[in-house]
Amino acid sequence: MTDTVNGWQRPDLAGKVAIVTGASRGVGRGIALALGDAGAKVYVTGRSRRGEETTEGLPGTIDDTADEVTARGGIGVAVRCDHTVDADTERLFEQVAATDGRLDLLVNNAWAGYERWPEAKFDAPFWKQPAWRWELFAGSLSGQFVASRLAAPLMIPNRSGLIVNISFTDGDVYLGQTAYDVCKSASDRMVVGMAYELRKHNVGAVALHPGFVRTERVEAAWDLLGEGPAQVVHSPEYVGRAIAHLIADPELIEVSGQRLAVGDLAVRYGFTDIDGRQIPPFRLEGRITLAARMERLNRVVAAGRTEAAK
Repeated sequence: MTDTVNGWQRPDLAGKVAIVTGASRGVGRGIALALGDAGAKVYVTGRSRRGEETTEGLPGTIDDTADEVTARGGIGVAVRCDHTVDADTERLFEQVAATDGRLDLLVNNAWAGYERWPEAKFDAPFWKQPAWRWELFAGSLSGQFVASRLAAPLMIPNRSGLIVNISFTDGDVYLGQTAYDVCKSASDRMVVGMAYELRKHNVGAVALHPGFVRTERVEAAWDLLGEGPAQVVHSPEYVGRAIAHLIADPELIEVSGQRLAVGDLAVRYGFTDIDGRQIPPFRLEGRITLAARMERLNRVVAAGRTEAAK
């Protein structure tokens, strides 16, 4: 372990090469920054570039994230990539192969499923859901598979590496929206197969479940309405710290193929969030569906957009 940064006894990831998809903002940005704190080289991918229109007008770009990764002691490299376009993803991995010749970590975080949210009720029954919503979900899931397929050949020769799918389920609890439930469950199941096939090469794959993350969008909405978030809310960097410890764990292969909660990993590795708290794993309550929580978030986000347009 190296020295402490922001109260975190970080693992030493100097020399490690990582790709974090969808890292312009939110969870992806937090993961990239934590890896930068630990000294890794991080390829930061996404669609939002500095000086151009950003996704849905949200703040944050891959350039901003990459610059901060470097400022924190890592090496940040911004690569514009739409992970629903296979040719974009292929160019990304060609760049990594040509520049570094290896890859130690792939974090499949890119997720387009919340885009166009106000256009159709998120928790409507499946027969009332627009076809484009399934396409957003399925495109994100396919993006995880394509990136993983291209990452494995850069890990196998070194007999080390980790693929992380950022997901969200809660065991057998239905997530309140059929297409959403299917895609999140499929993301979890994907790592089971990948882990099985990669194990003989000493490469791991896990599904990582954050809790309720205080992203830029959520924080702005809560602040607008004057309501504080629940105690289970954590920062995006809490997720990144979990991944940093996983990739540094010499016994990583023992958890390959599993669904892991960030809060459980905080206990296992002894780290805290950036505010010094060790937030427990988020569990869905049987009487409160995820759809209800998301629908409420939709309302506060919509309120934030209305206020910003004034």
